Amino acid sequence: MLEMTREEFEELVAEALDRIPPELTRLMDNVAVFVEDEPPAEDPELLGLYEGTPLTERGEWYAGVLPDRITIYREPTLRMCETREEAVEETEVTVVHEVAHHFGIDDERLHALGYG
Repeated sequence: MLEMTREEFEELVAEALDRIPPELTRLMDNVAVFVEDEPPAEDPELLGLYEGTPLTERGEWYAGVLPDRITIYREPTLRMCETREEAVEETEVTVVHEVAHHFGIDDERLHALGYG
């Protein structure tokens, strides 16, 4: 398991977000990104989670709601990585995967694109 402080891991997440093209990040709406140490107990290997209403499903009714939430889980990511480079790559894949859910892209399409 790779050792990395929470602050270092949060920086990896921030860097992954920064690598998303600006034309896409400008379209992100009402979404917040968090880092947590562990995922829910029922899914201990979960690396990331999107909770909310994808942009493709929002309609006239969408107003006054709490922000969508993207959570990236530090410990399972570090457990599967042996080097910092692996952690950078895995974190980027996870961040892109969860942001794609915000845009309404499903798991099947993400797996086909290599973000599974």
